[in-house]
Amino acid sequence: MKENKQGNPLGQDWKQTEGHLLPVSVIGLGMMGSALAQAFLKEGRRTTVWNRTPGKAETLAAQGAVAARTVAEAIAASPLIVICVLDYAAVQEILEQAGDVLAGRTVVNLTNGSPAQARQTAAWAAEHGAEYLDGGIMAVPQMIGTSGAFVLYSGSSSAFEAWQPALEKLGSTKYLGGDPGLAPLYDLALLSVMYGMYGGLFHAIAMVRSVGVQAESFTPLVVPWLSAMSASMPQIAQAVDANDHRTDVSSLYINQTGFVNFIDASRELGISTELITPMQALIDRGVAEGHGTDGLTRIIEMIQHPLPD
Repeated sequence: MKENKQGNPLGQDWKQTEGHLLPVSVIGLGMMGSALAQAFLKEGRRTTVWNRTPGKAETLAAQGAVAARTVAEAIAASPLIVICVLDYAAVQEILEQAGDVLAGRTVVNLTNGSPAQARQTAAWAAEHGAEYLDGGIMAVPQMIGTSGAFVLYSGSSSAFEAWQPALEKLGSTKYLGGDPGLAPLYDLALLSVMYGMYGGLFHAIAMVRSVGVQAESFTPLVVPWLSAMSASMPQIAQAVDANDHRTDVSSLYINQTGFVNFIDASRELGISTELITPMQALIDRGVAEGHGTDGLTRIIEMIQHPLPD
């Protein structure tokens, strides 16, 4: 870990001593940022907090956090800076207020964004003398600090190694490599799985509710069904990596007929087909391109090679 080249106005030298935890500053106190700060406070770590809306720091201050008056003061207070705000534009706007105070510190950016934005922010941080880790939080605020939370990290390997014990207090850590764009890439990819699952669930609930079936009585069938289907994911990954889309389960031809039934039934029930027609279009395209005997994994190749506009 680099030493603080600018010195610290609070007089601390950041040397780790036995029984003493290095301080951390948390910038951004929305639901997630507040949960992150509370996890550090629970650990007993001196935690400085700052938010563009000052009132959000009051609850944390009552729990023992130090409320900084300015972002520069918050950054000066700690060698580890954890920031979680709305978007990367806000990250840039906030950190630019710190000026040279960032030098010698580690910035861990847990804001959701794109791989390109992460790489640009990492380059900016390096120009200002800071080490940089980008992260993807795979949890909701209530899960932070529990065994169910995990956080993806990429960027400076030395920063991750130095700060992993502190970061483990937020959730299990997984370091993906030196490219700072990897954590947001994995983050968005995993969120894609989640949204796809919920999209299917929402359409299914709309179907059964259209005939008076309560969602609560239908969903007990969903959980074991999805659990059984998710068991095939490792085999799907192997097939894709091997570029082997053969199937003895369900071909695109068969699924093409099934999706006609989905569409017809949905229209008969008077519900929207907006969530399922994109998948139908991809299946139809696969068949039209001569891949009708392949399995659904062929769709991945089509997504990676979209038709020209």
